[in-house]
Amino acid sequence: MSQHHISPIQEIIADIQQGKMVILVDDENRENEGDFVIAAEFVTAQHINFMAKYGRGLICLTLTEARCQQLNLPPMVQKNDAKLGTNFTVSIEAAEGVTTGISAADRATTIQAAITKHASAKSIVSPGHIFPLAAINGGVLVRAGHTEAGCDLAMLAGCEPASVICEILKDDGEMARLTDLVEVAQQHQIKIGTIADLIHYRAEHEKLVERAAQRQITTPYGKMQLIA
Repeated sequence: MSQHHISPIQEIIADIQQGKMVILVDDENRENEGDFVIAAEFVTAQHINFMAKYGRGLICLTLTEARCQQLNLPPMVQKNDAKLGTNFTVSIEAAEGVTTGISAADRATTIQAAITKHASAKSIVSPGHIFPLAAINGGVLVRAGHTEAGCDLAMLAGCEPASVICEILKDDGEMARLTDLVEVAQQHQIKIGTIADLIHYRAEHEKLVERAAQRQITTPYGKMQLIA
């Protein structure tokens, strides 16, 4: 993947922190696609309309496992046979404040209802027009998907760890690849980042091994410290 048009992940995190939308690209050997990504807490009707108009993909809400449990969201299917294991839950709608649920304003309302601090199962109903995706604990360090990347970026930006994402398709309905994504980014003044860079950033900046226990043991060779 050419790095000429790729922004450093620090800049991507800064834009997310400021409520801006970015394009996030995964590995060429994986889905090889780019998604619009924005921290969920900043999402408005205008953002939803932009994604629908220029992304053309499925507008989804990435949530942590803890948030899915808080909302009592079951998986869409009991057995996930999807090639890459995309973890859809049942679709949702805000319990109050929406009409048909499909308008940009209604979808933005549903997203905000699902991510507020004290949201519960009573805050939403199913089915609906927003499609939550449950991120795996550990984020992109465990699964290098847009679902986990959306939650990780929001978390690193100091936001509620939830993002709204949408795949980017070309005018003809085919998936946009990097050359196409660069054109979209330039047209709308949006930065492009990669999941690979996000993985590297987390691996470099986070403590991945923690001491769980320590004890002294006696061996034929003397006393030793056992650390786990």
